[in-house]
Amino acid sequence: MTELKFRKRHRLRQKEVSSLAAELDSALGTKTFSEGDVVDMAEGPGYDAVFADGKVLAFVVGGKPFLTVRGLLRFGAQKRYVTVDMGAVKFVYNGADVMGPGIVDQDPGIVPGDMVWIRDMKNKQPLAIGRAIVDAATMARKEKGKAVEAVHHVGDKLWLSDEQKD
Repeated sequence: MTELKFRKRHRLRQKEVSSLAAELDSALGTKTFSEGDVVDMAEGPGYDAVFADGKVLAFVVGGKPFLTVRGLLRFGAQKRYVTVDMGAVKFVYNGADVMGPGIVDQDPGIVPGDMVWIRDMKNKQPLAIGRAIVDAATMARKEKGKAVEAVHHVGDKLWLSDEQKD
């Protein structure tokens, strides 16, 4: 497996950190970076990676920041979740898109194009990050077909880039 290459890594100013944190906090209903945190940003393949404490805790996709799985494990989140049944977990864990029938619960505020985090119904732990293809009402109807397109998951290159440093 090839290692991810990040380019142009630079330290964010406190004003930039505050702005990033405010966007993440409002989207996810959490409390992320605070004043005084040392946060870096670097260009990655298809997104900008946000580093804190040497770990990629967030990324910016399409101009919108979102926490990585590791960031969700650290900060938690109350919004933009999609809960899948235990039968779907192994597929999501391996990077598969989320299909409508496997969804058992979701944040009612999800609209198509939103970044969402996928969790299992038993432990409520984050498994992956994806982009919603349909809205929350359609997910609730459990229609066949894709509901969430996978972007990042436990065990992918982004996850492993932090594992190699430990």
